Amino acid sequence: MSSRQRVFEIGRVLFKARLYELLEHDSAPTIVRWLLWPLKKLAPATDPLAARTRRALEDLGPVFIKFGQLLSTRRDLLPPAFADEFALLQDAVPPFPGETARRIVEQQLSGQVEALFAEFSDEPLASASVAQVHPAKLSDGTDVCVKVMRPGIRAIIDRDIALLHTLAELAEKFSRDAKRLRLPEVVSDYEETIYGELDLAREAANSQRLRLNFADSPLLYVPRNYPSLSAEQVFTVERIFAAPMGDIAGLKANGTNLQVLAERGVETFFTQVFEHNFFHADMHPGNIFVDISDPNSPSWVAIDCAIMGELSKQDQLYLARNILSFLNQDYEGVAKLHLESGWVPANTDLAALTRVIEDVCEPVFAKPLAEIEFGRFLLTLFDAAREFDLRVQPQLVLLQKTLLNIEGLGRQLYPQLDLWATAKPFMEGWMARQMGPASLVTRFNERLPEIAQQLPQMPDLLATANYEIKRLGHLGNQQAAAIAELRDEQDARTRRTRRYRKVGAGLAVAFVVLWLFAHN
Repeated sequence: MSSRQRVFEIGRVLFKARLYELLEHDSAPTIVRWLLWPLKKLAPATDPLAARTRRALEDLGPVFIKFGQLLSTRRDLLPPAFADEFALLQDAVPPFPGETARRIVEQQLSGQVEALFAEFSDEPLASASVAQVHPAKLSDGTDVCVKVMRPGIRAIIDRDIALLHTLAELAEKFSRDAKRLRLPEVVSDYEETIYGELDLAREAANSQRLRLNFADSPLLYVPRNYPSLSAEQVFTVERIFAAPMGDIAGLKANGTNLQVLAERGVETFFTQVFEHNFFHADMHPGNIFVDISDPNSPSWVAIDCAIMGELSKQDQLYLARNILSFLNQDYEGVAKLHLESGWVPANTDLAALTRVIEDVCEPVFAKPLAEIEFGRFLLTLFDAAREFDLRVQPQLVLLQKTLLNIEGLGRQLYPQLDLWATAKPFMEGWMARQMGPASLVTRFNERLPEIAQQLPQMPDLLATANYEIKRLGHLGNQQAAAIAELRDEQDARTRRTRRYRKVGAGLAVAFVVLWLFAHN
């Protein structure tokens, strides 16, 4: 399908779902809402807009499905109804032929399949939009899985990503809400994520790093991978025969200690985020299994390391301080941290933000801690803070998504899971190591050569400090005057633009009326 055909196909799907209603919001220009009014009257929709949008994404295929899945995690941007619908999107597509998979393996690994593997099944174990997985055996009898990239997928993604960028830019022009959603920025984040999934060599490296982080740990097992049998479009990894995380009945029948398993999931999350600063960001039930060889000491098994997350030291520290402030119900402290970290604009009213956070938190903390769902609590907070233009970084979005998955799985296993009881001692210990006296001494020693190098300049810096402070104050006054002048000019321009829009809207309505009369 050519790009032009794809554009028409997208238009057909959007029209069929009546998604032009997205442009009918009060924030859209008046002329747009007037022109869309006849469409709504001629073809009214009965289903909720969010549900129709989700079905449209499913009809448009893998790239749009994955984009919707990403958007479902952006509770700081999306209304709850849309986020809930997008979370239902399923990434499952028919498999491509086994002989095609064999050909890709042979091209990527420069050898015949029969020489590379003792056995290779043409029937895949699983098939998704980007790749599918085939069972195989090595010459020593080891069971492995061979992940093979779907043929032609890069060209499809290139085309649809370009169209997503175009749609995002158009939406920003017609809707203030779309501008607040920062759709071009979200598409760029998504582009980086989905292209990362196309490089299986990168996934192999991620898998190996995560495996080393948890070597000999009872918390998490990561299957061994085979670099000599892996390339950009092929990834060979140990096949694990573990229990599916979603099979709660099977786990119970085996006598698995579900409390230990759930608490180890929480500990695994915090260990990845704060101790290793490298976390699996796609921990949904399809990617998580359980080693039940010892039912009293079960451990998690993670596969599919295509999407991983890392935090900057600053975000890591702010996140830890936020969690502890929440646990201590220090609402003003949380608001200040949002300002300091740049998650909300610098001109945000601290008192107003504090009140919103307190309004959200107080009813939550009225419950026993063990009954509070931390992930859902964060989502509620994001919804409340949207009016302050909350700007959550992409890596923190991945973190939020991972936390939701971990807590959701943990509570399925053990409904009494108290994430807070596990989190608080872990976070307090981590903060003590980061901010305690020993940490300060270490950081001072690390910066000592830099400090020693700057010491000779200290007298000059102190001598000129008073002059520089006065100069900056004068520059600040000049800047304030210039801003006031620009604001007056902008107000005048806005008044002129409104007059032009009213004239344009009147002409457009007149044109539509004349057209209707001419065709009756």
